[in-house]
Amino acid sequence: MARTIEGKVVVITGASSGLGEAVARRLAAEGAKIVMGARRLERLEALADTLGFDRKAVVRTDVSDAAQVQALVDQAISLHGRIDVLINNAGLMPSSPLEKRDIAAWDRMIDVNLKGTLYGIAAVLPQMQRQKSGHIINVASVAGHKVRAGGAVYAATKTAVRILSEGLRQEVKAYNIRTTIISPGAVDTELTESVTDPETAQRMSTFYAQVAIPAESFADTVLFAMSQPESVDINEILYRPTAQEF
Repeated sequence: MARTIEGKVVVITGASSGLGEAVARRLAAEGAKIVMGARRLERLEALADTLGFDRKAVVRTDVSDAAQVQALVDQAISLHGRIDVLINNAGLMPSSPLEKRDIAAWDRMIDVNLKGTLYGIAAVLPQMQRQKSGHIINVASVAGHKVRAGGAVYAATKTAVRILSEGLRQEVKAYNIRTTIISPGAVDTELTESVTDPETAQRMSTFYAQVAIPAESFADTVLFAMSQPESVDINEILYRPTAQEF
């Protein structure tokens, strides 16, 4: 497996913690060349130091800003001359019942979860088209398959990521680009800390404390998708903790 990962240039958004950090650590251990973006630059720099990377491999990136996402991708191209994999991972979940009308939170989820994914795609496509190769991995969620009360907007953004990814899959075949949607269930990350509604936050925290599995599970799924022969395109992976019912 390591032979297919070693040397690949991988750009990861939301790499300062959680799923992004876990996959960065795993792919670095497999010999990939990682370029990481997130809003918290100090966390990225600390991770780069731990992994033995040059700090040029980290870029402060708010994915709701298309220019910042482009700068992250441009840095990867400047450092390595190509991009083999983009992991569109950055996301947040400030969920609440619709009747609370938290419009600012709705906008933020759309900006980060959906627009941020689009901006990542827009940034890497020209380079991958020139290369006639590449792999775009978009992170959705179980919530993109099943909606529950209090999580409608989050579920809507993650469903949109899935639909967007399927359209992308059909459009990039001529360029030999692979696409993968990964939809995790409850995974132990900082995601629940972005829930601002007190009642929803309490419910989610209790649920995650009961069933959440380690973020390394996500790294395993990414490694599986990336490690396939070039002729194999793993389009979607949906996984949950065994104890998760919905």
